[in-house]
Amino acid sequence: MKTILCYGDSLTWGYDAASLGRHALEDRWPSVLKAALGDGIEVIAEGLNGRTTAFDDHLAGADRNGARTLPTVLTSHAPLDLIIFMLGANDMKPWIHGNPVAAKQGMQRLVDIVRGHDYPFDWQAPQILIVAPPAVTRTDNAEFKEMFAGGDDASKRLAPQYSTLADEAGCGFFDAGSVATTTPLDGVHLDAENTRRIGQSLAPLVRVMLSL
Repeated sequence: MKTILCYGDSLTWGYDAASLGRHALEDRWPSVLKAALGDGIEVIAEGLNGRTTAFDDHLAGADRNGARTLPTVLTSHAPLDLIIFMLGANDMKPWIHGNPVAAKQGMQRLVDIVRGHDYPFDWQAPQILIVAPPAVTRTDNAEFKEMFAGGDDASKRLAPQYSTLADEAGCGFFDAGSVATTTPLDGVHLDAENTRRIGQSLAPLVRVMLSL
């Protein structure tokens, strides 16, 4: 049995901009990935709306700082063979920082946490796959337009930053924007078809990383 942890934000949680609810379980990309990989694979979806790589959001009722909550998650789900990070979209909010270089540094912090964590029972650190989320797109949704002001340009620079980090840190890398686009309903989230595409497209890379 191989165990994969998908650590992300609302794109991993499955937020649906059309219904203002949640995509069906079978449409969320971690579920699609599990179905594509077949038997003998456990895929754990750990998505939280608004989660950042390593930055505080004091407007939230839950702790959205991905670096602060990651150690507990690593311990509770150990042992893990692979962790997939898809974070950074919320880092583009102006009140967080709105800077792809800072998001890269936040992702570096997550990588360091995974590799330096004190795992129980002498279990080893999992492999790491960094996924750049699809870029923020322009929208007529007034609230999201202001919430992610400037995010469309900044988020387009996120994938190259993450690719460089993956090369430097010896992690896997995938640009989700190469197969999926965000919905114009709010410019940030995914419709069911696009979230499914991410799960389907990750499967070949995951098979290689886990020697399946």
